Amino acid sequence: MPKAGDRQRDLFGFAEPEPEKDDLQGAPLAARMRPRSLDEYVGQEQLIGPGRALRRAIETDRISSFILWGPPGTGKTTLAQIIANATHAHFVGLSAVSAGVADLRRVIEEASRLRRQEGHRTILLIDEIHRFNKAQQDAVLHAVEQGVVTLIGATTENPSFEVNSALLSRSRVYTLRALKDDEIETLIRRALSDSERGLGEMKVELAPEALSALISMAGGDARTALNALELAATATQPDDQGCRVVALAAVEDALQRRALQYDKGGEQHYDVVSAFIKSLRGSDPDAALYYLARMLEAGEDPLFIVRRMVILAAEDVGLADPQALTIAVAAQQAVHFVGLPEGYLPMAEACIYLATAPKSNSAITSYQRAREAVMQQGSMPVPLHLRNAPTGLMKSLGYGKGYDYSHDFGPDDPRRYRQRYLPEGLEGGFYQPSSHGFEKEIQERMQRMAEFRRAGNAKPPTKKD
Repeated sequence: MPKAGDRQRDLFGFAEPEPEKDDLQGAPLAARMRPRSLDEYVGQEQLIGPGRALRRAIETDRISSFILWGPPGTGKTTLAQIIANATHAHFVGLSAVSAGVADLRRVIEEASRLRRQEGHRTILLIDEIHRFNKAQQDAVLHAVEQGVVTLIGATTENPSFEVNSALLSRSRVYTLRALKDDEIETLIRRALSDSERGLGEMKVELAPEALSALISMAGGDARTALNALELAATATQPDDQGCRVVALAAVEDALQRRALQYDKGGEQHYDVVSAFIKSLRGSDPDAALYYLARMLEAGEDPLFIVRRMVILAAEDVGLADPQALTIAVAAQQAVHFVGLPEGYLPMAEACIYLATAPKSNSAITSYQRAREAVMQQGSMPVPLHLRNAPTGLMKSLGYGKGYDYSHDFGPDDPRRYRQRYLPEGLEGGFYQPSSHGFEKEIQERMQRMAEFRRAGNAKPPTKKD
């Protein structure tokens, strides 16, 4: 029967707080280089930086239930292992890929016994918690609610959709982000220099272009970067001095991808995204898809791309096809929800839609005209009949007097359109619809309203308090 503080073998396969060197023989480089303490942990400063709540909770061994949500290779399991090494509680790790309700019940029963008989806490890690169905998640809900176990869930999927709301309400969600390029580089260089767990004894060097490609193609995933580094280093023959100089071709072979010439922070970044936007604006779906693929395959942040598509939908398609903005925003939400690699599908769909949609830039030009009027003429008085009159004094001053309630008149009644809304002395004309797509219908509608307005103003006005 396990005692409090014993480590279980369900998820991590360790029986001591830290694995011995022999236990790591044959393990992938990413597993061997897994940080053993918060001081070794790289990235996620927003969560475990000095003074952060999660870091204090780990260091003081006062963990409450929480869920770690983030892309693969960003440190979710590593944080769990650090907690396992640091806590004095009974720690159990399960993987939702292989565990079931029976496993959960056994853990909960043991946790209940330990708390009742020995006063010890139990921390339960459920890796890939999104793979548990509703019944499986419900099996642990009561134990979390009663404090029988403290839950740590780890998931690559949005907990709002994949974790029961009842369980979610009893847990805090910590969001992990993809590692930055400099953080990936730190992990790579650490692995190259570490002779105990890394590749130090192999005397591995990375050619500059190989290092750049490895960082870029890892896409913020430390596991991908380290395991590809090991494969590339193993496949590289040592020279006469016993050094292994890993070339770009070895990295490409290890990742089974070609390193594209693309600098996410430099000229290539701006050149390609500029070509992408101009291809969408110029209604060339083939070119737009080509530049989209170049950015995605080179490791560009997909959310950066869809943000630009949302802007273009309003700026360049606009009211010529009002559905374009809806499509672009839906693509942004879909990419945020599913991530990569599947996220390229809604992006490609939105790309084709935006490229083939009719175009109008009336939204930006109309706003610029209105803004210019504001800047030149300042804050002109709001017409009295448009002002609210919540007090008797304001009503006596004429606030709201003569306001025509539009719904009192039918859509073809000229009196519906005779009322003035702009301040006196300002003639408007800011919005000038194009004749493209849906905006042609808007143009015709505005012409009819202008005719009604002229007809309504030709009649003696009937004011209504």
